[in-house]
Amino acid sequence: MKVLIATDSFKGSMTSIEVANYLEKGLKEIDRSLEITKVPISDGGEGMVEAFLAANNGSKIKLNVTGPLGNIVDSFYGISDDGSTAYIEVASAIGLYLLDKHKRNPIETTSYGVGELILDAVNRGCKNVIIGLGGSSTNDGGMGMARALGVKFLSKSGEELLGFGFELGLVDKIDISNLDSRLKDVNFRIACDVDNPLTGKKGAAHTFASQKGASYKEILQLEKGMINYQNAIKESLGIDVSRIKGGGAAGGLGAGLVAYLNADIVPGIKLIIEETNLEEKIKNVDLVITGEGKIDNQTLHGKVPAGISALAKKYNKRTIAIAGKVDIEEEVLKSLDIHSVLCITPKGQSIDEAMKRGKENTFKIAKVIYEKHLINF
Repeated sequence: MKVLIATDSFKGSMTSIEVANYLEKGLKEIDRSLEITKVPISDGGEGMVEAFLAANNGSKIKLNVTGPLGNIVDSFYGISDDGSTAYIEVASAIGLYLLDKHKRNPIETTSYGVGELILDAVNRGCKNVIIGLGGSSTNDGGMGMARALGVKFLSKSGEELLGFGFELGLVDKIDISNLDSRLKDVNFRIACDVDNPLTGKKGAAHTFASQKGASYKEILQLEKGMINYQNAIKESLGIDVSRIKGGGAAGGLGAGLVAYLNADIVPGIKLIIEETNLEEKIKNVDLVITGEGKIDNQTLHGKVPAGISALAKKYNKRTIAIAGKVDIEEEVLKSLDIHSVLCITPKGQSIDEAMKRGKENTFKIAKVIYEKHLINF
C-alpha cells in the first residue's frame, strides 16, 4: 500500500514536515509495510521555503535585514540546489510574528527587508525568484521593498520618502531610474492565495490592516494613502495596479512587486505542485492524505487541501484530510472531492491545549486513518 502525505502547516502548532513525520510514525507503528511518501506543502505562507528546499535539496541562506520597524532582524531565504532559484517568505523579514503585540501597527512598518532579501538573491546569481506573501506586518504597497532596490519616492516638496505605511499619502512622484538594472533579467513569481485588490472595501487596508494592529481611523488613513499611491504609480510609471487580483496581498506588496519587478501572481498551491513534481508522485500512490490547521468554507478558495484533492481526483485517487479544527458545510465538502475529513483534536480539548498537543494528536489520528481507510483498502 502506497500513501502520499502532503499537508500544509498547522499554524502556530506544527510545520508541514512535522505533520507528515508524526502521521508517518503513527501509521508505521501499525503497519511497517506501508510505503509512505512525504511532500511538505505551503500555499505561499509559513513553511514555503522549507517545502521548496525539501523538494530539491536546496540550501537555506541566513542573513540580517531591515525589520518591519526599521530595526535589524535575523532572516532567511532558500536557494535551489542548482543556484538558479530563490525562495523568499516575506514573513521572514517583515512578519507579524517579529513584533510584540503592542508594537504592531502597519502605519509604522516597512517592507524594506524584502527588497534586501531579493537583492542578496540577485547578488548570488539567482535568475528566478518565488516570493510567498503570507504573514506580513506591513501596509506600505511595497514602497520599502522597492526603495531597497533603488526606487525613489518623492513628496511634493521633493523630499525622499523612507517607505513606511504613513507615507503612502505623501507620494507625489516615483523615480525608477536607479532601480537595479539586473532585476529586468530575473523572473519573479508571487505565491499568493488571496485575490484582494489594492484598494476598496476588499483592499489591503480594509481587509488586512486591522489584523496587523491598525485602528479604524488608521485604516481610513491607510486607504486614503493607498489610493494616492496607486495614482502616483499610474502617473509616474503608466501602470494601473488598481485591478490586479492579489495586489492587496501583504499590505499591497503584491501590487508593488508587479509594478516594479513585473512579477506574475500565481496561486501558491499551483507553484508548489509544479516545483515538487507532486502530480507525478500522486499518480503512483493508492491514498492521499492532505490537511491544514483549520478546514472551513474558505478551504475551497485556493487552499492546500482543495488543490491536492483536485489533483488526486484527476487520477482517481482517494483523498482524506486532517485538521486541527473542522467547520465546513456538507455541500462545500462534497465539492472538494475529499472522501473524509478527520479532526485531530479530541472532544473537549481547548484550542490552547490542542496547539500544544498537535504532534501527539497527529500521531493518534494515524490509527483512525488506518482503521477507517487502509485496513480494508
